[in-house]
Amino acid sequence: MHLRNVGPGDAEAYVRMRCDEAMMAELGGPLPREQVEARLRKDLALVAADSAWIKVILLDGAEPGEAAGLVTLWQDEEDGATVSEIGWMVLPEFQGRGLAKAAVRQVLDAAAADGRWGEVHANPGVTNGPSNGICRSLGFRLLGERDLDFADRVLRTNHWVVTPGQHDGSRTGS
Repeated sequence: MHLRNVGPGDAEAYVRMRCDEAMMAELGGPLPREQVEARLRKDLALVAADSAWIKVILLDGAEPGEAAGLVTLWQDEEDGATVSEIGWMVLPEFQGRGLAKAAVRQVLDAAAADGRWGEVHANPGVTNGPSNGICRSLGFRLLGERDLDFADRVLRTNHWVVTPGQHDGSRTGS
């Protein structure tokens, strides 16, 4: 598995991930295609400005356009403070292989080396067992549950935090 920056050719992967009912079940349901296409344009600008890391997860040997998923690290305002947040998605046919965990680990390792991100927060839905398991296994600390706005929806999430470089990068598997 390896990561690369999102590119203009990733529109179909974005649509598959964000317009699909099953993929978006933990995020309030599918988004309209137009909203997803606009999101890709915004994400491309964020990557070009190096203000967010939006990485496509690829299987080794895959064609450049064959995305298995995404992992994203960005900064946002929360209660008047800038916070770093990480999120991930893996397409159904690639789930259960440990790709999301490996991708999150790689991005956290890169964030530790980069030094600008500070503590990194993750907010998987409270019922999203696999994503909460990734947080737990990579050494995130559970701060509790909270309501979070996402795409004009309010989601009930678990609020996790980790300091890059202090996560447990030695564990393997999913």
